[in-house]
Amino acid sequence: MAARICVAQIGAAHGIRGEVRLRSFTENPGAVASYGSLESEDGKRHFEIEALRPIKEGIFVARLAGVKDRNAAERLTNIKLYVPRDRLPPTEDAETFYHADLVGLAAVSPDGVALGKVSAIHRYGAGDLVEIMPLEGGETFMVPFSNEAVPTIDIPGGRIVVVRPIESE
Repeated sequence: MAARICVAQIGAAHGIRGEVRLRSFTENPGAVASYGSLESEDGKRHFEIEALRPIKEGIFVARLAGVKDRNAAERLTNIKLYVPRDRLPPTEDAETFYHADLVGLAAVSPDGVALGKVSAIHRYGAGDLVEIMPLEGGETFMVPFSNEAVPTIDIPGGRIVVVRPIESE
């Protein structure tokens, strides 16, 4: 399991006073402000959310401590924000998990044939996608993160079942 979880990503600067757009990846999007100090992917930068207001589903305008003007805010664009896993609420059952828990799991077909490993979960807005790195190398492939395409997630068993769409010739 991942030691840190990506909970948000800083977007574009908003206005002239140093505010930024912030996309929350948490189940309760507004909870991102309650997890304390957020850190960059490399762990070298820390951010405190001073104020947060929603502008649309999962997207907020945030004021971050120490960010005083638009130029400073613009330099933060696309920084992913992480928190230690132990600051997040525990999962309540086997059907609940963090996306980070899936990265590295084996991907197998419904009949058990190894397809590869989960390399990432992507959130593009229209629905999440699971990226699979094939065992034999080559280009990764993606499937929708839906019950039809990923009918089984077995974290204790270290695998997910993937139903690949039928590819036309």
